[in-house]
Order: sequence, then structure tokens, then C-alpha cells
Amino acid sequence: MLHFRLAWISRLLISLGLLVLAAGTAPAQDRRQNAPGEFDFYVLSLSWSPSFCEEAAERGNEGRSQAQCGGRPFSFVVHGLWPQYERGFPDYCQRPSPRLDRNIMASMLDLMPAPGLIFSEWDKHGTCSGLPARAYFETIRKARAVVKIPPEYLELAEQKTVAPAEIEDAFVKANPGLSTSAISVTCNRTRLSEVRICMSKDLQFRACEEIDRRACRRDEVVMPPMRGG
Repeated sequence: MLHFRLAWISRLLISLGLLVLAAGTAPAQDRRQNAPGEFDFYVLSLSWSPSFCEEAAERGNEGRSQAQCGGRPFSFVVHGLWPQYERGFPDYCQRPSPRLDRNIMASMLDLMPAPGLIFSEWDKHGTCSGLPARAYFETIRKARAVVKIPPEYLELAEQKTVAPAEIEDAFVKANPGLSTSAISVTCNRTRLSEVRICMSKDLQFRACEEIDRRACRRDEVVMPPMRGG
């Protein structure tokens, strides 16, 4: 009987230990989780449009992306402006989200050339900003105006193979005050996917360790050329 009790206690202690270990390795949830307007900084995500369009064609979805992947020669386009915590991020902070006026959506097509993207970004990220829709999208426009695209990427006519660090350095050189600790380059398979730039709530460049840790680890990425003309 004593042996049975000792074995049972031993199994209980092991189980409790595993639970503690699992809790210690799980990502911490911010105490403000999904409270609109309560966040630490923004990430401005700029997508390299030619990569997106090549991947859409490979998946057979290019027709759905016609607004972005037609004849217009897009380079970097805005994917979104995302509220962030120092660890983690909020999303879908209002369910259901306030309906986005189509006139506001249409006003953003020069920066975000995909209506579906604009609607989904409002639902997922805009509702966490604490701003009304018009003010949120005006903030996206202001954030984009802060960032200067390096001139070598404005009219890329031929495919380019480049190290992610070179892309970061080009953005740092083109944007006084931006440091490599405030920018992250992401990739999808072999192609450049996005450049993500961290900004304070008043749209000043700022460091962001967690975003930087998610950067592309490849030695080189491919930048497909821009389309049309």
C-alpha cells in the first residue's frame, strides 16, 4: 500500500512539473490583450509587390489579385500598420468590427492596391489602434510618408539577388534616424516578402527586438522585377 502511494505521489509530482515547464515556455499574453488603443508601438509593413504577384500566379490566384498584379508597376506597397506590444500583438479588438466605409477603402488604393486587404487590415489591426477608421487610415498614410524607399528599388526592371542585410542598409541610408534595430526584412522561400519598420505612436523610428528576431535568415533573397509600365 505504501509502495502504491509513493508511486502515485511520484507520478503526480512529475505531472505538476511538466505543467510548470509548459507554462514557462508558453508565450506570455499581454495583460492589455486586445484592448483597443492600448499598445506600445506600430509596425509599418511594406510588401514587395512583385514577389506577392509571382506567388499568387504560382497558386493560381493571380486573377483575384488583378488590382495589384495587373499592368501597374508597383514596387513596395503597404501591407498594413500593426499595433504591437513589446511581446506579442493584439488583433481583432472589436467583434464584430465597425463597418468600413467603401469611400475610405477607395481612398487607400494608391498605397494598398487590393480592396480585400484594406477591409481585412481594418478588421484585424485597425480596430486595435483605438482610432476611428478614417483616422486610422490617415495614420497609415502619414506613416508611409515618413519612409523613403531607397532609389534602387523604385524602378527595378530586372530580377535582383540581394542579402537581407543589404536591403536593411539601403533603407537605413535613405532614412535618417532609422537604425537596423528598427527594421526587419522577411522572406518567403527564396523571395523577398516584406520590409517591416517599427515606429512609435507618434511615428518616430524606434527599436523593436521581437520584430527583429523574426527576420529572414537566408543569406540572399530574390527580388522579382516590377511589372508593366
